[in-house]
Amino acid sequence: MFPRVDLGHGVGLRPRHYGEFLERQPKVDWLEAISENFMGTGGRPLAVLDKVRMDRPVVLHGVSLGIGSVDPLDERYLKEWKQLIDRVQPAMVSDHLCWGRHRGRYSHDLLPLPFNEEAISHVVSRVGQVQDRLGRQILLENVSSYLTYPASTMSEAEFTAEVARRADCGILLDLNNIFVSAKNHGFDPRAYIDAMPVEQVAQFHLAGHFDRGDILIDTHEGHVADDVWSLYTYALDKLGRVPTLIEWDTGVPDLETLLAESEKARTLEFETFERVNAANEKAMLGT
Repeated sequence: MFPRVDLGHGVGLRPRHYGEFLERQPKVDWLEAISENFMGTGGRPLAVLDKVRMDRPVVLHGVSLGIGSVDPLDERYLKEWKQLIDRVQPAMVSDHLCWGRHRGRYSHDLLPLPFNEEAISHVVSRVGQVQDRLGRQILLENVSSYLTYPASTMSEAEFTAEVARRADCGILLDLNNIFVSAKNHGFDPRAYIDAMPVEQVAQFHLAGHFDRGDILIDTHEGHVADDVWSLYTYALDKLGRVPTLIEWDTGVPDLETLLAESEKARTLEFETFERVNAANEKAMLGT
């Protein structure tokens, strides 16, 4: 089980907005910082992170752990990651359920894993090593994908849920990634959410994507698509109130545009639970 922290609604801390977070306190519940941007370094980025951490919760989100790779875990990376975690004391720490390293080389991409028992055992063992090293649970995020493996013996949803259960880690459920992969591979995105263990899901991500016609590309650019907003309300109904982040990493807009997207998520969350509560009250009166 992963304890769910009621953080509310957040946005990513990106360099374009550093000045505004130093000079004022924008209305946002929490911020996500990309771990690698602050590891083993100092200067302005770390000063900004220290400042915003004084004002609101921060979560650290990594992109290069490579939990599914077969190369040994990077000891230098883990040391610098833990030093940053000890300094920031983040509300949550996350990375991706993927691989990206091979024979000492890093692909700088989040590559999907085959969905089978061998991969589950491998990932669970490595999550155990990481959590022991950090002294805390981590979250793993589902990635968007454009290929499948003949070696897969189960769905991505079954694989993700089983890794979280066995490793006793959290799930960072990226709803845009689910939608992108569902369209690319022809599965039902709502069935994916139905398969998630409620007690392990601790965070949602929402982002934009590019529709090329024959394939969807996860870009983290632009406004969240209407279909992804619909999937968000479905996830809220099934999984409850979960801290939600708006990711906008390419063509980063002005801060007000980003915060408005976060407010839209907050409004949809409120409306979803108002509707659920009204339905429950009606059912109680009917009995």
